[in-house]
This record gives sequence, C-alpha cells and structure tokens, in this order.
Amino acid sequence: MVEMMAQLRRVCVYCGSNPGHDRAFVAAATRFGEILADNGVGLVYGGGSGGLMGALATAMLARRGDIVGVIPEFLKTREHMFEGAHELVVTPDMHERKRIMFERSDAFVALPGGIGTLEELVEQLTWAQLGRHRKPILIANLNGFWNGLLGVLDHMEESGFIHSAARLNFLVADTVEDILPALQRAITAVTEDEKAGERETVERM
Repeated sequence: MVEMMAQLRRVCVYCGSNPGHDRAFVAAATRFGEILADNGVGLVYGGGSGGLMGALATAMLARRGDIVGVIPEFLKTREHMFEGAHELVVTPDMHERKRIMFERSDAFVALPGGIGTLEELVEQLTWAQLGRHRKPILIANLNGFWNGLLGVLDHMEESGFIHSAARLNFLVADTVEDILPALQRAITAVTEDEKAGERETVERM
C-alpha cells in the first residue's frame, strides 16, 4: 500500500493578540497573511481581531484567503472575535480550542507573542518530541524575538534534559518570506498518517 504524502492546506499561526512595541511585527503578520492567501494556503488561528492576530486575519481576508478562527467562549469579548473569518469556531474552553486548531492544521508557526503564544508553541514541541505527530513546527524568529527561547532549548539539550533531540526538529525562519518555503519543504517528508497523529492521543491534547 502506497502511503500518501502530506499536503500543506492550512497553517496554524500562534501570535499575539496585542501589537507589541515593534511595528515591524504587525507588518510581518500582515505580510505573512498575504503570502498564505496568495499561495492558496488557509489560516487557522485564535480568532481575535486585535494585535498581530487581527493584522494576519485582515490581510488574509483582503486577499480572499481561507480563514478558520477558533476562540473559547470566555475570550469572545476580550479578544474581539474577527467577524470576517470564513469559519468561526467557539469552544467551551482552551483545551478544546487547541485540539481543534491541531486537527484543522497541517503545520504550526509561532510569530511574536506573549505567554499564550509561548504556551501553545511549547505544547506542540512537546507532543512532537514525544512522537505523537510529525506536523512541521516553525519558530519565526523575526528581529531575534525568539532568541531567548532558542537559547533555553540549546541549554536544555546541552544539560542533558532534551533526551530525544532528533525528534525536536523544529524549523527556524528569520524572515517572513522564508516561512512558507520552509514548511513546504518539510511537509514533503511526512505522510498523511504521520501528520494526523495518534487519534487517541490527539483527543486528549
């Protein structure tokens, strides 16, 4: 039986619901939305209309890109849902939000953001390291934003606490233009079954 190679249909993007102090990050989120839409790749994201989230979604909408927003009930008002999403999924809690975002995505990208962005990224790194899925994970280290985290990961490995480094094979891109090509190259090494992960495990994520 020939296994089907995975395709990059939708990318899950983790990013800040605030714009941050560096205007370059909002510009980068906008540009990445344009790139995804222009290449026919859909967006799965947190469903907010502010900050980097809003810039990303607005750019996608302007280029007629496909947008899936996933937001928990308690954040509908706080993060101001993006009403322009083609599909808006409201979940009862954060756990369900992350599970749906995982299921609907073929790869993950972390743009600059806060604690929530960091938590979502680290969770995906953890599940990938444990061998639960092989969807590409990319850290967009724009203007060196994630240098601190990358340093911590290097320190953990050097100290012997990352015992399966071969599985912690996340990607790093320094520019927005490098993100999609890196994901497209990585996805060619993954089958659809490997990308989907173990159903029982995914349901508990």
